Amino acid sequence: QVQLVESGGGLVQAGGSLRLSCAASGRTFSSYAMGWFRQAPGKEREFVSAISWSGGSTYYADSVKGRFTISRDNAKNTVYLEMNSLKPEDTAVYYCAARPRDYGLGPWVKADFGSWGQGTQVTVSS
Repeated sequence: QVQLVESGGGLVQAGGSLRLSCAASGRTFSSYAMGWFRQAPGKEREFVSAISWSGGSTYYADSVKGRFTISRDNAKNTVYLEMNSLKPEDTAVYYCAARPRDYGLGPWVKADFGSWGQGTQVTVSS
């Protein structure tokens, strides 16, 4: 398993941008596909985006496609989520998560992610 720590959340106006970071401990970061999930108050935690262990393949929920970009830097053990054109409905706690390479790529099921960060709050005001 890896330990994950998110950062970069905050309060932003609609139409604005934020960049989330997730730093991982351990020397096997490149063996994990990484994902971002979010959970709004009173709602289920939902998939936002994922990236393959090499960074060569990326995946997005329809609700964020074209606005969010996931990337990773395996040399820095870090995954990023660049969020542009933010909307009030993007308000949530954002979590990064790691999924072992053995699971392959997709579908991105929460239960397959064995390591989770503590979350970072993103609030988008209208």
